[in-house]
Amino acid sequence: MTKFVTLLLALCCYFTATAQFNDSTFYYFRYATTGILNRTNEASTFALTNALKFSIKKKELVFNSSSNWLYGKQQRLLTNNDFLTALDVNWYRDYKKFYYWGLTTYESSYSLKVNNRSQTGVGVAYNLVDTTHLFINFSNGLLYEFADLKLTDSTNDVYSTFRNSFRFRFRYVFNDRVTIESVSFIQHSLQQKTDYILNTNTTISFKLLRWISLTSALSYNKVNRNNRENLILTFGLTAEKFF
Repeated sequence: MTKFVTLLLALCCYFTATAQFNDSTFYYFRYATTGILNRTNEASTFALTNALKFSIKKKELVFNSSSNWLYGKQQRLLTNNDFLTALDVNWYRDYKKFYYWGLTTYESSYSLKVNNRSQTGVGVAYNLVDTTHLFINFSNGLLYEFADLKLTDSTNDVYSTFRNSFRFRFRYVFNDRVTIESVSFIQHSLQQKTDYILNTNTTISFKLLRWISLTSALSYNKVNRNNRENLILTFGLTAEKFF
């Protein structure tokens, strides 16, 4: 029982190490892990997530790379084996609120029945508000996608398409203790209106100490082309440090 409680507490922790860009900070690294383990006489559920991000800032350019992996089982049956990696670059000119971006991603998802999917594209973004306590950002761009989706056990949907990608980012800090963050995007195919991808991630963090926060995160994903979706709710702790 002691081992079970220890493992449960460890899986529910969410650890990050962060760096905030300034005149002397040019590198950013973050690693996050969280999970849930629930076992009763009748059922068992296990889920574990890992996220890694690294960024470099150099004059007018910011490079970001990230990888996320979610693995889960229920009743010893696989429910999640979802992997996403992304590389993007932001190019800032004299007007700091407006910038250009380029993006390339690769994804495979057991829960969404995505055998593999790659996206590459460019676009523009605008910081409507960018202060210490409030941040609002909009972006839009054009992506080329090549994908292989699983429709049935014996049928795959292999296709390529261009998508319009619209994203909204929001962050609000209340009294330097409560932080609400949200990132949402919708990607419509330019060839078929009913073919779209929807993703939204929202987190609420309550600062317990200067570098420790209690965090709740909600993620929703939908791939309308093969009518798949997932909803993930996690709880944990966030440890952060600026340097």
